[in-house]
Amino acid sequence: MNHKIAVIPGDGIGPEVIREGVKVLNAIEDSTQGLSFDLEEFPYGSNHYLETEELIPEEGFKRLEEKDAIYLGALGDPRVETGILEQGILLNLRFHFDQYINLRPVKLYPGTPCPLREKGPEDVNFYVVRENTEDFYVALGGRGKGRTSQELELKRSLYEVKFDLDLKADRDEIAYQIGVISRKGAERAIKFAFELAKRKNRKRLTSVDKANVLSHAYGFWREVFEEVAENYPEIETEFAFVDAITMWFVKSPEWYEVVVTPNMFGDIITDLGAMIQGGLGLAPGGNINPDGVSMFEPIHGSAPKHAGKNKANPLATILAGQMMLEELGEQKAADLIEQAVIGVLKEGKVRTYDLDGDSSTSDVGDAVAEKIGEIA
Repeated sequence: MNHKIAVIPGDGIGPEVIREGVKVLNAIEDSTQGLSFDLEEFPYGSNHYLETEELIPEEGFKRLEEKDAIYLGALGDPRVETGILEQGILLNLRFHFDQYINLRPVKLYPGTPCPLREKGPEDVNFYVVRENTEDFYVALGGRGKGRTSQELELKRSLYEVKFDLDLKADRDEIAYQIGVISRKGAERAIKFAFELAKRKNRKRLTSVDKANVLSHAYGFWREVFEEVAENYPEIETEFAFVDAITMWFVKSPEWYEVVVTPNMFGDIITDLGAMIQGGLGLAPGGNINPDGVSMFEPIHGSAPKHAGKNKANPLATILAGQMMLEELGEQKAADLIEQAVIGVLKEGKVRTYDLDGDSSTSDVGDAVAEKIGEIA
């Protein structure tokens, strides 16, 4: 089977870590009969933007639509105003391809130090399913000033404020961001989480929200969750407020099996998940459209201060490649990558600085590729 993969190295350490991810894919191709990859690199990122003032052109989207998956390094550059690359490329890709699931495995591998006292690999092994296209990421909002009574009253009614805003002439500027949750968006994300629990033989699904305060949007999320849950009586369900779950991730991570959450809360709690599994250098993520083109990336940023030093940990990117193969139906090859990563971590000879080692980015990629050859 041949898979057409778009490779977007991106910014900062992105090109360095994606290079090692591609190296591992090449090792899989060499070690797995009948499996091949047609890799095409795309330039989208800060350098391309600064040279051309172009993010992703229409022609670029058309070429990406022909691919089976997208493999992304990282985006972000201090030379470009914050948000331009992230919204113009990353979020644009998610929305264009309707990648409505952000899937994050939170898994502590053997041989990886955990910052939680007395917690090991048997305690940290769950999935976070984040709805990926709605909530506060729909880009509805703005800022405004107003001094007339009509304008001030509009601002008051917008927020349904029950007290005096004291919007005087020199202090009446507001900023607002509107979150949107649709029945369709919530339903498909929650259903994906239940199906994932079935597929991974997990028995409990935790839904995260803040319905006690933000009751309109997240109360609706709860309603939809309860409706979908009726179709999965074999799976235990529970609700958790987002502030509480950050505490319980640290105190009792072994409780969690699959977690499903609206977009913004998922963005926040998955960084905490990354730390309890050993750090951002070990945390992959998938932006998934089960019926379309999905995109896989490490969840860390572009880390410009480390760019070009060949020191960043590429394991999150390599594991993102493993997730990509699993989504493409290549379970045997995906398992081979994970086994190779576990083998390298257990041996402990090749480790980057974040894991208290002094190995280079390319050293780690070489070690995983070599391990694939040994165990294939």
